[in-house]
Amino acid sequence: MTTLTNLQPAPVIDETARLLTEHYVFPEIAEQLAGLLHRRLTEGAYDVDDTEEFARLVTADLQSVNGDRHLRLKHHADPVPPKQGAANLAAIRRDFDTSLRGAPRVELLDGGVAVVELAPMLFPLEWAAEPLSAALTLASRAQALIVDLRANRGGDPDTVAFVCSYLLDERTHLNTMYWRAGERTEQSWSLPHVPGARFGGSKPLYVLSSDSTFSAAEELAYDLQQLGRAVVVGERTRGGAHPCEGWTVHPHLEATVPVGRAVNPVSGANWEGTGVQPDVPCPAADSLNQAHALALARLAG
Repeated sequence: MTTLTNLQPAPVIDETARLLTEHYVFPEIAEQLAGLLHRRLTEGAYDVDDTEEFARLVTADLQSVNGDRHLRLKHHADPVPPKQGAANLAAIRRDFDTSLRGAPRVELLDGGVAVVELAPMLFPLEWAAEPLSAALTLASRAQALIVDLRANRGGDPDTVAFVCSYLLDERTHLNTMYWRAGERTEQSWSLPHVPGARFGGSKPLYVLSSDSTFSAAEELAYDLQQLGRAVVVGERTRGGAHPCEGWTVHPHLEATVPVGRAVNPVSGANWEGTGVQPDVPCPAADSLNQAHALALARLAG
């Protein structure tokens, strides 16, 4: 247990409220949330001794207005660096180093159907380009491909575009991000060239989803689904379409605040709150067998 020794909740709430009002992609909701946090502080709702419990209570309030699951006060058991984003980056690096660099499984099933699992994250592209290229190139000669995102909790939008580039034939507009800072937009496109070999844009492609699939992993599923490129098989995903940044507000606490939102060029919408709806709904545990059967039927037909 990590306690709030030598710290009152008030400074953490003040700083979290300031970050919300300055950076949250929805300014009006930021004002509501800042008022809610200060009101709850005054009511004594945060008078607890444990930072993990404190983080849980604040996170529940942060998500109570519009259900944004990227709005969090995250607890870290180990002290985190004060530099913006450093806490999250350190945790991501540990996952990267213990997961075969984000591609823990490449397998060939019966009938020439390959499976590539991308988990636990779509890691920053400067780290992940080489292992992802190796995995996707290895699977490129398969007759059909299943991309398993059931245990993927998000990551880097640039890595989404990189993976999509192996699954399409032509340079394609995938997504547009609206950023609160400067009120600017930024388009995401698949790449004109990739290292290694493409699976391409015509062979059968399936994406596995679960209720744990989140954030950038949802974008990967959603982009391919909206383009008509992939069939999504499994469960509705968690529903987080807002990229966020993290700020250390206490040695064991990090405030994560969404600073942008996604706008898909096909649907004109995104998966925030609703999740990605599977084309073939089934329990996540059954989705691999279901997708394999669909692939075999399509190849036979």
